[in-house]
Amino acid sequence: MTSPYVVIVEDNEDSATALSIMFSTSGYRVTVAHTATAAIAACRAASVDRGAVADLMLLDLSLPDADGLTVLAAATASGVAPRVTVALTGHDDKQIAAACRAAGCHDVLLKPVSLRHLIEQAKGWTK
Repeated sequence: MTSPYVVIVEDNEDSATALSIMFSTSGYRVTVAHTATAAIAACRAASVDRGAVADLMLLDLSLPDADGLTVLAAATASGVAPRVTVALTGHDDKQIAAACRAAGCHDVLLKPVSLRHLIEQAKGWTK
């Protein structure tokens, strides 16, 4: 059985590194993208390399080159959207959460996220 594959889309280097280490040490294969452009490329690469889409994408909504939901829309349009996408945002806003769910996000988590809790949730998302 292959390890679940996660694409971490986060422009903050420290946060991305912490997430990457936590997921890698928990048995996940990880790709990190710091921009929308890199995230879309990572979704495409995961699909080509695996012959299947990534299992999970953790998606920061505030990226330097585009809104995070643009990543999900582009990946969906290209047929490479991960099985589960979870938005990560620093804004506790019901309209943002509704927009994320309408765009296809399975969940919306408010930063800072407990890494332990996130890993536990990810186990359910990647079954």
